[in-house]
Amino acid sequence: MSTNTALNKKNTILLILGIIFISSTLRSPLTSVGPIISYIRDGLAISNVLAGFITTIPLLAFAVISPFAPKVARRFGMELTLFFSILLLTGGIIIRSLGTTSLLLIGTALIGIAISFGNVLMPSLIKLKFPLQVGLLTAIFTVFMNLTAGIGAGVSYPIAEGTAYGWQGALGCWVILAIIAIIVWIPQIRKREENVEVRKISATKKSKSILYNPLTWTITLSMGFQSLIFYTTAAWLPEILQSEGMKAEQSGWMLSIMQFSQLPMTFIIPIIAGRLKDQRMLVVIYTALYLIGFIGLLSGPASLTVVWMIFLGLAGGASFGLVMMFFSLRSRTPIEAAELSGTAQSIGYLLAALGPVFFGFIHDETASWFIPKILFIVIIVLLFFAGMHAGRDRFVSSEN
Repeated sequence: MSTNTALNKKNTILLILGIIFISSTLRSPLTSVGPIISYIRDGLAISNVLAGFITTIPLLAFAVISPFAPKVARRFGMELTLFFSILLLTGGIIIRSLGTTSLLLIGTALIGIAISFGNVLMPSLIKLKFPLQVGLLTAIFTVFMNLTAGIGAGVSYPIAEGTAYGWQGALGCWVILAIIAIIVWIPQIRKREENVEVRKISATKKSKSILYNPLTWTITLSMGFQSLIFYTTAAWLPEILQSEGMKAEQSGWMLSIMQFSQLPMTFIIPIIAGRLKDQRMLVVIYTALYLIGFIGLLSGPASLTVVWMIFLGLAGGASFGLVMMFFSLRSRTPIEAAELSGTAQSIGYLLAALGPVFFGFIHDETASWFIPKILFIVIIVLLFFAGMHAGRDRFVSSEN
């Protein structure tokens, strides 16, 4: 093996490790909050409204910051932008864990801002660095993001309940993962070749903004509807199950089962999608999985709740993995992928942020979870039509 070949292999391994560790920081600081929200509320003596707002702040940050991420990356380069975002994430985790209400809110906002950059730029970076392995690297990216999300939801309660560190330790422990990501990513900021390529790409004039293409908006709606389903089920599913007689501890496990059931699909679907020109069959598959899961919850036997959770998890992993691939598959350049990702995630996460509030309002007005369950099915139908349009072999740019 020549020296250059060995060096290129080492650099590739370091880049993949960097992608893995950054991916691992993009959800775990968020999913660790929900299971211990009562500890945070009681520890700081805050209202339920303010406690609920803590989980909404990151989604609002995603909506506001995502469109600006591609512009910052064009100015400073993707590697350096991602490096500073991890530094910001580290600071946000520390500030959030210092034990006052104001610092909790400030730190949570910083975390949301930092994660916005990773959400938007990672698909673009993968398209730039691994143009022939987009499906595989997207699969790795989404699997580690969802794996650590599940771990975050699972370990925060035991840390808050069973250790002297309490809720502050449960939120602050994720700084370790962020620091590892910083260390692993340092070799990437020493490389400046990417800046030249990105500037060359961004200097190319497009005849029309991607905002004028209907495909951009069906991808955006696909992102929004699948995110709304995920965040709304994460917020209300345990209470829905408890209202039907399930114990609180058991309902929490149902949510964990749904979360971990996403993992096979988040790995398999991007790889399959990358080998297909037309992904509409994958849309049909995840739609069927969603419908089985929600119809089962609506009218199926409670004894099969675990089965319904598995179907919902498989559907969620498939829909999320496919939408992440759309950013690469429907764009011609890494910068275009970043612009598409920024647009879709900005509006998509804003739509997702409205989901838990709207479903809670409907529940309060009807004193029942029946209509919210029906709404889930309506949203799945809308997601199906958006996905069928987005799944065709086309690009968001106006070039032929």
